[in-house]
Amino acid sequence: MKMWIVIAAYNEEKRITKVVQDLKNHNYRNIVIVDDCSKDNTYQTALKTKVNVLRHVINLGQGAALKTGITYALNQNADIIVTFDGDGQHLASEIYKLIAPLTKGYEITTGSRFLDKRTKMPLARKIVLKGSVLILRMFYGLKVTDAHNGFRALSKNAAQKIEIKCDRMAHASEIISEIKKKKLKFKEVPVKIIYNEEVLNKGHGGIIQAFKVFFSMVIHKLR
Repeated sequence: MKMWIVIAAYNEEKRITKVVQDLKNHNYRNIVIVDDCSKDNTYQTALKTKVNVLRHVINLGQGAALKTGITYALNQNADIIVTFDGDGQHLASEIYKLIAPLTKGYEITTGSRFLDKRTKMPLARKIVLKGSVLILRMFYGLKVTDAHNGFRALSKNAAQKIEIKCDRMAHASEIISEIKKKKLKFKEVPVKIIYNEEVLNKGHGGIIQAFKVFFSMVIHKLR
């Protein structure tokens, strides 16, 4: 089966090379990076990694970048698509765990930080994520243990059916909604997420970001 790794990247000049090298060390070669009009040299640095690199000419958000990457992978006849963060939070060594259920009839898998105790994160972030889980269950009726984890694997069928319309961080909730709406066979897989000071300082997963995502979810739900 042909697998592609899709990396949405924004201001990851310092980290993207290491992320790609980790993937290559685990023999993953079909990689596409979508630079979402970074303010730093992410695009130039990504080109040096010798993988496929696309670039948005204006900043559209992570959801839009993933949509671009997934479309590209489908055009390359991908059977499986893995979405992978460009900031070093995800481990290439755990991709096999995400794709294994797809060979057994599942159509999409998402990583969960809470199915085991390997991920260490600040208490405030843990509270925000747990709150997001409750909101997702309330809005979409899908029982999940983690929210807004960008480490996921999709079969070709799932990638073709899921419609990502939310350009920014709310796309993660939208994908959960699409799983329910399209009746896709779904499984969560325990993964370890790496937090460091640089990642935490970027602000994703904070309280302000959570409110923005919640507002976007409400608008999306009303539509």
